[in-house]
Amino acid sequence: MSYFRELPDLQYQSPVSDRNSSLDYVTAKNLFRRVKLRDDLQNVFTLFNKYQIPAGARPDTVAEVLYGRADYDWVVLLSANITNVRDQWPLSDKDLYLYSEEKYGIILNDVRFYETTEVKDSKNRLILPAGKVVDANFTIPNPNNPLTTLNPVAGVSNYEYEVKQNEKKRGIYVLKRIYLQQYVNDFKDIMYYQKSSQYVSNRLVRTENTRNTLP
Repeated sequence: MSYFRELPDLQYQSPVSDRNSSLDYVTAKNLFRRVKLRDDLQNVFTLFNKYQIPAGARPDTVAEVLYGRADYDWVVLLSANITNVRDQWPLSDKDLYLYSEEKYGIILNDVRFYETTEVKDSKNRLILPAGKVVDANFTIPNPNNPLTTLNPVAGVSNYEYEVKQNEKKRGIYVLKRIYLQQYVNDFKDIMYYQKSSQYVSNRLVRTENTRNTLP
């Protein structure tokens, strides 16, 4: 993933017991150096397209479709404000079922809650929208026969609930391709270090070595 190639480096004092000197350092990618899309840009629709993640797609396959390169998966995730792929990216049907089965066990298909079904009158006017959470015995007057009542309620199982939650994750905003190169260039600029007491270069800083003390 090219995201990690763009991260600057950090040197910290070697923790290994067989180091050659108290001055030994270990160089690693600075994972604490992170960026996120500015919150105010999330509503600038000229920068983004609404995208529906297909079943079974991964960030790298989406990047391949959108940008022609799988290693721009980090652009997909950052522009969609996804920081935890495991929790925020939709699972495949198989993985979702296995996850739900492990989570709920024998109560997988038990009713979790009840919600309304859509009700319209004889003139096709909406009386009650679908999807409102209600009690199992919820009723309303029958719009086409005031002397009777309706019980427009359907049970939602634990598994159906997980399917609904998984489907909500499919709709994301992704950066338009015409802005991709500028986005990547800006990302690289942000990753450069500014001058400080730890500065070695714009791609490297070094932490204090507490083992190296003055006599």
